Amino acid sequence: MTLKQRLAAGERIVGTFVKTPSPIVVEVLALSSLDCVCLDAEHAPFDRATIDGCVLAARAGGKDVLVRVASTTPEHVLGALDCGATGVVAPHVRSADETRALVRMAHYGAGGRGYAGSSRAAGYTTTSMADHLAASARRTVIVAQIEDPEAVDAIDDIAKVDGVDALFVGRADLTVAYGTTDQDDPRVVAAVERICAAGRAHGRPIGMFLSRVDDIPLWADKGATLFLLGSDHGFMLAGAKALAQAGAA
Repeated sequence: MTLKQRLAAGERIVGTFVKTPSPIVVEVLALSSLDCVCLDAEHAPFDRATIDGCVLAARAGGKDVLVRVASTTPEHVLGALDCGATGVVAPHVRSADETRALVRMAHYGAGGRGYAGSSRAAGYTTTSMADHLAASARRTVIVAQIEDPEAVDAIDDIAKVDGVDALFVGRADLTVAYGTTDQDDPRVVAAVERICAAGRAHGRPIGMFLSRVDDIPLWADKGATLFLLGSDHGFMLAGAKALAQAGAA
């Protein structure tokens, strides 16, 4: 099954963020049993060329790759998908109108994604237009990141929008937006619970980043199925810390 189908079926999907704009890092992670990787072009220095190289490495390793785009704009979404990414995570989606615009810019059609048969996604002109359009519709994953109080207020309307494959909780930004530094602040927890409830009510899978992996069962019980956990930076720091402690023992 495609990642899109697995999400729709409610399967548990576990991936990680990639913060280092290096195809080698992605190539190494593609050897793991993770379901996917997510290039963090919003908060790490990924440009179009490095996204292209990292997507190439993921595809060569048979690993699904999402791109959290720098901003939810047609050029960033188009760039990631033309490079051959499985899908995009769109930051700061705040309303049903913005959600509909996201779906349009990620799919082909009137007012939507621009077509080029020369892209990697289209097989560098070796795939017919009809076949590429059909394949893109089948596999492209669209994830709307919910990380603003106004998005929480509009969450039921957002969740009703056709074409969204998952809603992703941006808990850190929600924490800051609610004027706290505690991700366990009751207002933050209530917002996350409200997003999960809307996802269940409208059949939209829920994804999230968790700083504590022990919290997975808690949020899985509330309907979350997509977990993007940790990052390559975190893996390096944890490995270095463990090595230093072992060497000092």
